[in-house]
Amino acid sequence: MQLFLGVWQGMRENRDGYWLRWWDEQGNLLLWGTEQVEQERQRTEQERQRTERLVAQLRTAGIEPDL
Repeated sequence: MQLFLGVWQGMRENRDGYWLRWWDEQGNLLLWGTEQVEQERQRTEQERQRTERLVAQLRTAGIEPDL
């Protein structure tokens, strides 16, 4: 795996500035651990909301889902 160091501008620990970040060979920014955790938290929340909508649709159709 080839990694490259590059400059990224943004917020980190409530400080706005330029930061050295790792990038992969396709130019994708590699996330910091805290960014990965936040991304996973958002994905989990979206899935929870989707599940709630589907359960409501089933109940509207007279089907009680087994959860």
